[in-house]
Amino acid sequence: MTLSAREIKDIRALGQKKYRQERGLFTVEGTKLVEEALQSDFEVVAVYRTEDIGESAMQRITMQTSPTPALAVVRMKEQDWTLPASGLVLALDSLRNPGNVGTIIRLAEWFGIDTVLLSPDCVELYNPKTVQATMGSIFRVRCIYTPLPEALEKMKASGMQVFGTFLEGNDIYAAKLPSDAVIVLGSEADGISPEVARHCSGKLNIPSFAAGGRGPESLNVAIAAAITCSEFRRTR
Repeated sequence: MTLSAREIKDIRALGQKKYRQERGLFTVEGTKLVEEALQSDFEVVAVYRTEDIGESAMQRITMQTSPTPALAVVRMKEQDWTLPASGLVLALDSLRNPGNVGTIIRLAEWFGIDTVLLSPDCVELYNPKTVQATMGSIFRVRCIYTPLPEALEKMKASGMQVFGTFLEGNDIYAAKLPSDAVIVLGSEADGISPEVARHCSGKLNIPSFAAGGRGPESLNVAIAAAITCSEFRRTR
């Protein structure tokens, strides 16, 4: 298979958010992720494999530092705006690191959480680095971009409790954690915004066990998400 200059340009353009949104398309790379896309209910528009197009062409269309054996162009799905009324839900407030967001979506699937809410200023779901970090969970976890204060208020009205992670929060290991809850995670730099914090009925903290109180001031948000989700599932 020979790719024209126009085809290469069109694929490369999907590395930019503007063109992804205009065309409603994004790319996934790597044999595993391409297979995940093909097995999902997302529409796969095209698949390119090194064995078909050659290594030189793959080097020209890859978004990665090194070309992978396969790349697929996938159509974005229309957002499902239905908010859960039970179970565990993650809510991400102003997270802008694509690797962290992708890892948290992957964690969500691991812990049986099928919905992740994201504030409108979170990093874009279809950023190539976000997609790569999900390791395929992007195709199975429902992600909803929505103003969090309004969404949290609606979910509280349905009977769900809202917990946030705060430096001044209560020890998570001593807390009574419900089965139906929203877990809010803020950015490492700014934490949870005041507007969102007002909707958190419970404030949780993961205590440090560093000797003498020394050590880092905070945890990476994806690591904090893993510990928090694990505690909610363990004490269920």
